[in-house]
Amino acid sequence: MEFSFESNRIFATDDSGKVIAEITFPETEEGTVDINRTFVDPSLRGQGIAGQLVKMAFEQITSSNKKAILSCPYAVKWAAENRPPE
Repeated sequence: MEFSFESNRIFATDDSGKVIAEITFPETEEGTVDINRTFVDPSLRGQGIAGQLVKMAFEQITSSNKKAILSCPYAVKWAAENRPPE
């Protein structure tokens, strides 16, 4: 699956252009973003795509020297299981 990267969004589309996987993390204030939505099309669930999205989002956020807050329940769960304590 090929992902497209924007400043506050990572996503993938199918051949028709329909979004089939997406994570959004809008800036809430200078230097802080909110991972507020993770979406994977039901036909693709169970393949680890949501985890890939969250990991890529954290990498993009970190490389931009920004801080993340998490309001997306999946991102909260993923971070608790995969991120080392700060």
